[in-house]
Amino acid sequence: MTHFDYLNNDTICALSTAPGMAAIAVFRLSGSEAVAIALNIFSARSREFQQGRIVSHKAYLGSVYDKGELLDEVLLTVFKGPHSYTGEDVVEISCHGSVYVQQRLFSLVLEAGARPATAGEFTMRAFARQRLDLSQAEAVADLIASNSKSTHDLAIKQMRGGFSEKIAGLRQKLVDFASLIELELDFAEEDVEFADRKEFLQLIGEIKAEILSLSQSFQTGNVLKSGIPVAIIGRPNVGKSTLLNTLLNEEKAIVSEIPGTTRDAIEDTIVIGGYNFRFIDTAGLRQSDDLIENIGIERTYEKINQASIILYVCDLSSCNKELAEEMLDEFKSLMKDESKKFILIGNKIDQIKETPSHFSEMVDLETIFISAKRKENIQLVSDSLLRSVRESAAQADTIVSNARHYHALMKAGEAMEEVENGLLHNIPTDLIASDLRKALHHLGTITGQVYTNELLGNIFSKFCIGK
Repeated sequence: MTHFDYLNNDTICALSTAPGMAAIAVFRLSGSEAVAIALNIFSARSREFQQGRIVSHKAYLGSVYDKGELLDEVLLTVFKGPHSYTGEDVVEISCHGSVYVQQRLFSLVLEAGARPATAGEFTMRAFARQRLDLSQAEAVADLIASNSKSTHDLAIKQMRGGFSEKIAGLRQKLVDFASLIELELDFAEEDVEFADRKEFLQLIGEIKAEILSLSQSFQTGNVLKSGIPVAIIGRPNVGKSTLLNTLLNEEKAIVSEIPGTTRDAIEDTIVIGGYNFRFIDTAGLRQSDDLIENIGIERTYEKINQASIILYVCDLSSCNKELAEEMLDEFKSLMKDESKKFILIGNKIDQIKETPSHFSEMVDLETIFISAKRKENIQLVSDSLLRSVRESAAQADTIVSNARHYHALMKAGEAMEEVENGLLHNIPTDLIASDLRKALHHLGTITGQVYTNELLGNIFSKFCIGK
């Protein structure tokens, strides 16, 4: 039994390793004729295999011939359905990674009756045969695209079904009550209530809270997936560009004693402790008559709004108590979003005799004293950034990192608000039932209990061919 009727029984094939020359290449076939097609081109050395006793999940050594000519010695592995990735019979052929061998082997498989797989078709078949749900299928693509420990961990958690279980649990609670509401509609003329309204309101409150918690985790999940944006801000010549270069360990930004050298945001990404950080060096904050520099300063404020973490850099060698007070006022004007993490970076400790005490007295923020030029205490900055991210990640049991899931949760939350308002204001049961169906619909689109061909096409078209 599959999720949808139009799934055909074609046997598909694709190169599942990266194209080009390599040590080995792996071709994958899936479908009812996968084993027969493989046997048509493969000659095994194993007597067990020759006698037709093919064991699932076992690799067989043999040869592939093309019109009597030896093409390659390969390993062939059979995964019999339903105990395979797609739920169908799957065959994987591992050959040598010569581009010539790959092309001829692929041609042989197509001539034997397979057709080329489309992007994501193997995973779509796994979804169709309920080997995984839609959110787990999307996690497969995220896992392939992961480039850090944090993105890898997010994808692994979603693939294992923790998020799916939460959504299924929410949906089941709603289904149980929705069935009672629908039953009331069948007996509308008799004016009876099967669903306890007080109990229903309590359930709605619980579901709304869970949906809100999941929705709010998207802010953390999104930055973990795309890279945590860190804006380096401050006045001209305080060492912002030097700090960026030191963190990246390369000369990314121009360093000069001339104020206003950085006129546009400079960005680069680096992995620290398994997390992707996207550092943004910005134009110095000051009053200027230079039109180009002022455009850069405007963009600095845009980057401040986009960033999750702000590194505010100041020059210790020229900062007195009055300037510290002025900086504090500047902080207050910037800190409109209290969820942002602000870290004060006191730079150029190599140019002073002792650390000024007025910073801790005037500024109630985490403060780190460094010398970006001499790379002193830079590790303290990295440690602080890691702490900030880990604290955010630890607060959420399940983290939503997929924008489609986030928007579906928001729509489900809106529908639940309507249900709650309807119950509180005693609106007709058929209208409450309609809003309940909307909530169930939006939750169902996350895991694939509700879908359209257009939605599936959009999701799986983004996969690589061979997966």
